[in-house]
Amino acid sequence: MKIKFDEQQYQLDAVNSIVDIFDGQPVKVSNFSVGAGHILGQQQTELGIGNKLELSEQEILENIQTIQMRNHLKKSNAIQDWNFTVEMETGTGKTYVYTRSIFELNKKYGFSKFIIVVPSVAIREGVYKSFQMTADHFNELYPGQHCHYFIYDSSKLEKVREFATSSDIEVMIINIDAFRKSFDDPEKETKANLIHRERDTMNGKKPIEFIQETNPIVIIDEPQSVDNTEKAKEAITSLNPLCKLRYSATHRETYNLMYKLDPIDAYDQRLVKKIEVLSVNSDDDYNDPYIKLISVSNKSGYKATIELDEKKKNGNVTRVRKQIDPNKKNNLFLLSGERDLYQGYVVDGIDCFPGNESIEFENGKVLGLGGVIGGMDDNLLKRYQIRETIRTHLDKELKLVHKGIKVLSLFFIDKVANYRIYNDDGTWSHGRYAQMFEEEYMNLIKHQKYHALFKEDSFLTNFNVEDVHGGYFSQDKKGNFKDSRTTKDGSLRSNKDDESFFELIMKNKERLLSFEEPTRFIFSHSALKEGWDNPNVFQICTLVETKDTLTKRQKIGRGLRLPVSKDGRRVYDENDNILTVVANESYEEFADSLQKEMEDETGIKFGYIEQQAFAPITFKDENNEEQILGYKKSEKLFDYLLEKKYIDKKGKVKDSLKQDLVSEDFSVPDEFLPVQQEIERVIKKSIKKLPVFNEKDKVSIGLNKEVLLSEDFNQLWDKIKYKTTYSVQLDSERLMNESVSAIRKLAPFRARKVKRENALLKVEHSGVTGEGQTLRVYEALEEDRRLPDILRYLQEQTNLKRRTIVDILIKSERLDDFKRDPQAFMEAVMKIINREKRKLIIDGIKYEKIGDYEYYEQSLFENEELVGYMKANAVKVDDDKSVYNYIKYDSDTEKTFAEKLNNDEDVKLFVKLPGSFVIDTPLGNYNPDWAILVENDGVEKLFFVIETKGSTDQEDLRLREDGKIECGRKHFAALENGVKYDVASSYEQLKENI
Repeated sequence: MKIKFDEQQYQLDAVNSIVDIFDGQPVKVSNFSVGAGHILGQQQTELGIGNKLELSEQEILENIQTIQMRNHLKKSNAIQDWNFTVEMETGTGKTYVYTRSIFELNKKYGFSKFIIVVPSVAIREGVYKSFQMTADHFNELYPGQHCHYFIYDSSKLEKVREFATSSDIEVMIINIDAFRKSFDDPEKETKANLIHRERDTMNGKKPIEFIQETNPIVIIDEPQSVDNTEKAKEAITSLNPLCKLRYSATHRETYNLMYKLDPIDAYDQRLVKKIEVLSVNSDDDYNDPYIKLISVSNKSGYKATIELDEKKKNGNVTRVRKQIDPNKKNNLFLLSGERDLYQGYVVDGIDCFPGNESIEFENGKVLGLGGVIGGMDDNLLKRYQIRETIRTHLDKELKLVHKGIKVLSLFFIDKVANYRIYNDDGTWSHGRYAQMFEEEYMNLIKHQKYHALFKEDSFLTNFNVEDVHGGYFSQDKKGNFKDSRTTKDGSLRSNKDDESFFELIMKNKERLLSFEEPTRFIFSHSALKEGWDNPNVFQICTLVETKDTLTKRQKIGRGLRLPVSKDGRRVYDENDNILTVVANESYEEFADSLQKEMEDETGIKFGYIEQQAFAPITFKDENNEEQILGYKKSEKLFDYLLEKKYIDKKGKVKDSLKQDLVSEDFSVPDEFLPVQQEIERVIKKSIKKLPVFNEKDKVSIGLNKEVLLSEDFNQLWDKIKYKTTYSVQLDSERLMNESVSAIRKLAPFRARKVKRENALLKVEHSGVTGEGQTLRVYEALEEDRRLPDILRYLQEQTNLKRRTIVDILIKSERLDDFKRDPQAFMEAVMKIINREKRKLIIDGIKYEKIGDYEYYEQSLFENEELVGYMKANAVKVDDDKSVYNYIKYDSDTEKTFAEKLNNDEDVKLFVKLPGSFVIDTPLGNYNPDWAILVENDGVEKLFFVIETKGSTDQEDLRLREDGKIECGRKHFAALENGVKYDVASSYEQLKENI
């Protein structure tokens, strides 16, 4: 089974945000467009072939700022040590993005040497596996661009020489630990990594010298774990990188942020699974003494961490963690706020011997690690967690197996012995979690509800309970599972045994997705924080006895990626794409903890607006030039919101702002009216809720067959159900004229400049300084510069005929600019032609009804399996108003719209159109929002198809979205049956139109 890869616009945006940094670098039109020795983007060095940058720092900085303005990001004022940052939420394909960036940088500029630096074995294996999985995909996209990728191995240093001398795309994947240890003293040479030692087989050179000569583009995967020390930063610098591209979801340091896709964006755009929390915890009645041993330690004196119920000063009792020191804080009566229930519980001793970890009280009671006195027995809670995980898994299989989607569940544990016990005679038996799993699994599959999963034609029929679960752990030389070693922060250490474990889990990644592989439930080490995930993990359950070293984001990161079906295609149905976290805490505790982690790691402040929040907003000035709002005006807006009492001094949003946004009573000062919609977009994003749903609020959105079969619905459906086909007539003459006009309006292009400056040096106690006296700037003379083939380039990029391109260029009268800055001119002309072509395609499109027998069936509604969450994305509607008992909404605008339609007596029927109801357009499929039947004055029936947007200002909508809406207008007009298509930003606007 092979996973197929789709082109996603957000990924292309991320790729272009890096590629465009080098805008103006001479273009590599083809492998045969220049003579030998003049390969663009490359240079021949003493030790091989290296990357060559032709642009100045100032040109790069201007490109950086242009991209940041385009992506609504803070502008950089200087190049920060040639670091460029891409922030992408876990599960959105950052490895795919930087791999595709490698191909694009080679295709466009000829850069060919790349090094991917990773922090761990897990991520190294994951990156290598990703290159294997995407090889065919990229071979199709980039035919003729051979890419050789390999993992650096100090025992195969000949590959470093091949890396340096090859003219193909070369990608080295290397652990930071493989070259972090250097040396200055020749006597300490043996302590240095082999990469820093002179080698006879390399003519007395060091392998690192071959790498340095290539001037590689260094890609840092998870930089917060790679160059997080000064020594690591020096090691990266020792590679002599052309630049450093940094990719992560959680950057510790952000230099030159070029693209950002944060968790809110990822969830909003349905790029990852939704998160649902299923809580399994006992009620805290506080009527009995509750004590749980969390951990013990003897590193700096004997200490233990326990959990107990503490009475606060206000009299309330809450469950808290306390550290115990037998010589000081050991009386639980005092630690609990003097609750009488804890009288007599004084810690007398702490045992840290492996296997016997425990604490002993003066009253003679002994409490083992993970053990509980009072409250619900921990084993019982773990059993409930396992049961609910299996139940949720089976429910998901009932829904997804017939769609060809295999369901996986992941259990995190911290001890192999809890899954498998090895006996002295070489045999093994199940640990307690494996026993619990098999017992609960066998009990659940007996339920009538799940019998359909085990029919003769089902893939589950012939599998025994032993086959459906498996362990992924490190193995010793005998093949026995063993606990992975961890660092102080709980992450996995790299060792030979763990390398075999990672190799196994990575190589089995695709096999796990196959129905032929019986494993559906995976038990793995709780320290598996990074480097492994599987798109078809739908349930995650953490079963740990000691301190949980996994953060909430690390847990959910193992299953956030969108699932794939058995044919390897990605699944985009949001009703299926739900990740359930089975937590041993309340939904509120989980959500609060996850929110704090997101705030700490990403800088997002939920419910707050920062002073600079509006600075990146762009707008067109009176000369139609794109400008940025900037910090001063952003602060002015912040002060306005403060003055209106919409926020407090810290920027915390008040309810009055939320209410005015929903009721559309929010206004801005006159000078900001042209960008009001963008201002509202920024505010709405800042007040979005955490994208986590409570399983208790889940509702099944059912079909109301009475309404589906009603005369009103049939009348509405008969108006909108018909399909159309379209044709496009492109007005070539108009395209030429519009393009010529736009090219003529381009700002002048400047050639490279040579600066000459006279300065008087002053030598003083404070140091040597210079005072500029005379500055002269000359245009650089590059008479021997080889000009690229502009006609071929524009033909490839626009698909226009050569004759048309020649006419456009001659009539524009701007070819002198081509000589001054060939690359910038070509790209500007290409963008103009493609933009004008897109506009004219929409203008020239014509829709025709296919006939009376090509239409969408009403079964579209029956085929939809919808799930919603009250208080989050579902609103109850009257039984006779819609085909569903709930309306699932995507925004506050849609929620308000649905509620007002439901309460309007004139609205007889309304329906949110299913995702499979689409109109073909040249820009991709278009799915309108609503179909509505209105009765005017109790007599005339009016039929509407409505698109709800936060704004109806066409400048606010992206060109692609705007084009699709225009296609929607033409489609419904072609049906010629009286249905009216319109765009409405609110219910009130719809009523005005009526």
